[in-house]
Order: sequence, then C-alpha cells, then structure tokens
Amino acid sequence: MAAEITIPEGGASGILATIGGRFGGWGLLLQDSKPEFAYAFSNQPEHKFRVASQQPLPAGNHLVRIAFRYDGGGYGKGATAVLFVDEKQVAEARLPRSIGIRFSLDETFDIGEDTGTPVIEDYVDKMPFRFTGTLRKVVVVLEPEKLTEQELERLREEAAAACLAVQ
Repeated sequence: MAAEITIPEGGASGILATIGGRFGGWGLLLQDSKPEFAYAFSNQPEHKFRVASQQPLPAGNHLVRIAFRYDGGGYGKGATAVLFVDEKQVAEARLPRSIGIRFSLDETFDIGEDTGTPVIEDYVDKMPFRFTGTLRKVVVVLEPEKLTEQELERLREEAAAACLAVQ
C-alpha cells in the first residue's frame, strides 16, 4: 500500500489508511511527521507490532509505502513489514503471525482518519486522528494468492459463515 502525501510547514500527523482496530487490524499513519505502520493481531500489547521511521518527513511531497511480505504456506502465517519513504527503505519489522480470516465485523476501512477503535493506543485521545497534511492518493496492491485450493476453500467457508453471522 502506498500514500501520496504533502507535509505542510510545521509537520503533519494522522491516519493515512486503516482497517480494523484495537482487536485486530492495521494502520498506516504519521505521528509527529514520522511515518509508521501498526499491526494489531489482538488487543494484547504483545500482539501489537509496528514499523516506524525514526526521522520526521520534511515539508513537501512524499510517497509513504508499506510492503507487507506474507510468508505464505497457509493463512495466519508470519510476514515482514517494510516501510519506505520516497522509495527508500526506512524501517522493517517481523510479524510472527497474521490475522487468518478477517479483521473485524464491526470496524471500517478508513482513509485520512480512523472512525473505529484505534489500532494502537497512541492516538486514542486524538480520535478520529484526521491527517493534518494533504492526502493525495492511497493505492492498495493485492499480490497473487499463496494459498492452496484447500486453504482457499476453508477461507471461503469462513467468509460465508461471517456473512451469515451479521444477518
């Protein structure tokens, strides 16, 4: 996923994109002009992961991108999250496992703000944590499936059960 942004003089903070929340989800955000990717496997602190730049972005146009490199070999496996700014790698983190089926039935996919629960508690008192710069574009690229036909069938069954649960 990538976001084209403009940082004003004085810096910017806020959500670029997020899905899910406190009980499972991810967010691409800026805190004090520092890009960050946060991933919550659950609401427990030991299940929250983040990869963040140590350097704030200067004023101007930037491309912030996260590459989520899933291990494959089934669902719920680990991944490596690599954070890029203007196509230069600035940070990397290992996630030992990922959410297997779905993030949440009661959270939203938000661009430019977070209207659900926060993925990390850092911005809970700033909700909806609207991005204070200019968000020009967000692009999500889905890579080819790395699941077997049996794993895909189980995933379809879980998704169907989830749909029935909310009817």
